[in-house]
Amino acid sequence: MESRNLVGMSALRIISGVLEISAALLFLRLKKVEIALQLNAALGLVGPIIFILVSGLGLVTVATKVSPFKVALVALGVVFIVLGSKN
Repeated sequence: MESRNLVGMSALRIISGVLEISAALLFLRLKKVEIALQLNAALGLVGPIIFILVSGLGLVTVATKVSPFKVALVALGVVFIVLGSKN
């Protein structure tokens, strides 16, 4: 289970990175600020979703190894990061 979750976490981060690099290349290729802003807005939605999914997979994995209090603290930290990064 642990290695499967680690592979899932890695795959999500790779997908996120490929999306970021692809968007940057599109910015340069299309040379239009309006389109770049639209793509950047879409990436702004994808980033937190990837963060929450990766954090969730990690929490599921460590939940059986650490105390419930520590899992709750980490989950609360994820919530604070998401809330703190909202506009």
